Amino acid sequence: MTVTATSVGESDQLEPRIAPGARTWARRLVRLVPAAAAALSGLLLYVSFPPRTLWWLALPAFAVLGWVLRGRGWKAALGLGYLFGLGFLLPLLVWTGVEVGPGPWLALVAIEALFVAGVGAGIAAVSKLPGWPVWAAAVWIAGEAARARAPFNGFPWGKIAFGQADGVFLPLAAVGGTPVLGFAVVLCGFGLYEVVRLAVRWRRTGEVRRAAAAMGVLSLAVPVVGAVAARPLVSDTAEDGHATVAVIQGNVPRAGLDFNSQRRAVLDYHARETERLAAEVEAGKVARPDFVLWPENSSDIDPFANPDARTVIDTAAKSIGAPISVGGVVERDGKLYNEQILWDPAKGPVDTYDKRQIQPFGEYLPLRSLIGAINENWTAMVRQDFSRGTKPGVFTMDGAKVGLVTCYEAAFDWTVRSEVTDGAQLISVPSNNATFDRSEMTYQQLAMSRVRAVEHSRTVTVPVTSGVSAIIMPDGRITQKTGMFVADSLVQKVPLRSSQTPATRLGILPEIALVLVAAGGLGWAVGAGLRGRRDGDA
Repeated sequence: MTVTATSVGESDQLEPRIAPGARTWARRLVRLVPAAAAALSGLLLYVSFPPRTLWWLALPAFAVLGWVLRGRGWKAALGLGYLFGLGFLLPLLVWTGVEVGPGPWLALVAIEALFVAGVGAGIAAVSKLPGWPVWAAAVWIAGEAARARAPFNGFPWGKIAFGQADGVFLPLAAVGGTPVLGFAVVLCGFGLYEVVRLAVRWRRTGEVRRAAAAMGVLSLAVPVVGAVAARPLVSDTAEDGHATVAVIQGNVPRAGLDFNSQRRAVLDYHARETERLAAEVEAGKVARPDFVLWPENSSDIDPFANPDARTVIDTAAKSIGAPISVGGVVERDGKLYNEQILWDPAKGPVDTYDKRQIQPFGEYLPLRSLIGAINENWTAMVRQDFSRGTKPGVFTMDGAKVGLVTCYEAAFDWTVRSEVTDGAQLISVPSNNATFDRSEMTYQQLAMSRVRAVEHSRTVTVPVTSGVSAIIMPDGRITQKTGMFVADSLVQKVPLRSSQTPATRLGILPEIALVLVAAGGLGWAVGAGLRGRRDGDA
């Protein structure tokens, strides 16, 4: 028998090899992991928002985002940030297409996600700095500040704070408003990632810098400790007595009516529900309200120009024997206003508030000529632009100071604060969500109102045409609410308060401070990068 020696090369050929094509696909799959993680973490952030009460999911969502972005170049971070924005905003804002189709919804998300893309690039830049979770969280809040102001006067829907109405961080709204609350959540999420990252490194190498470990733990712990320390700021104690308030939800016709008929039907529905409540009061079944709150668009027929509408409202006010805040559409000097009208049972209309933060593409049409050239149907839907009010709206209703924040305005920090600083002891958020059917929009807006209640320590009422209407205590608790697409009324004795929280007194200052922190971190990161390149060239 002859034994033949095998050469080294022949031995290599006998061992299994990965084909070049397989290696290429493997590398591509590995490169796809960060992209998939960015999109899925955005989706996880969406799931943390109402109507679900999974607020804590925001923490792992930002932890994964920190993992995806840390150490990336700005181009990759832009793309990953955009994917995160799409994963978050596509499902969050799907309600915007209920009435007008998917085109506007997709366009809105595509534009808003650009802000998140820019934030992603900023987070990647500061992720190489010491204490990066602080800088990165500030960059996120700076992005929210930009989104709340541009384009077309901003669209702050989806602020991180608005997903925290059921969370442990909520008391921080009273400290510094939505910017501080959102900053705490994002910081805690990035801190979570940093703690996990350093723990993994320690297990592998046994070495971790103490300063980095301390910063990671502090980023995770300080927001929670701060929220616990802020709890004494949250109170539902009456400071100026109580008021018995009635919230009316008249409902809307489901189908079968043309536009003009539906406007009259909606008015009749709210008058009818008010008169039904008046009968229950007379029968001793319900406490007599000191004042009554109707929703936005409860009278789209101008009661100043239409005697029939005036009679319907006047009859309802006299039947309940209390002043009513009526949501109307009013034409004055050739201009349209989304207006709240204070209707006295004896004197009729005695005061008005014109909505100041009006909704683009809903109440006015930016770039009208361009939009008309693209889609004539849209210009037909918004035939005449609404005009903006110029003054805060605080009605004196049976001695109580009621601040009006009409629907879309609840998303904007300045509109709510201005009513409180103007003396409001209670806030009302009259809204019309009927065109969004049974979507999550009404629950997202209700969560905003709960955050505003804690932010300014005020009772907040939410009268809505078709639901969900609610009464919210100054500590953010919902004590009563209606169903959707039902006629109903809520009556409750609620506390009146006049003290101001730190958030109310500070106003925009916490947001400015966080934007400056973000700018400082970005400046540091850019400077360090330039120095590094100069040293490399040398």
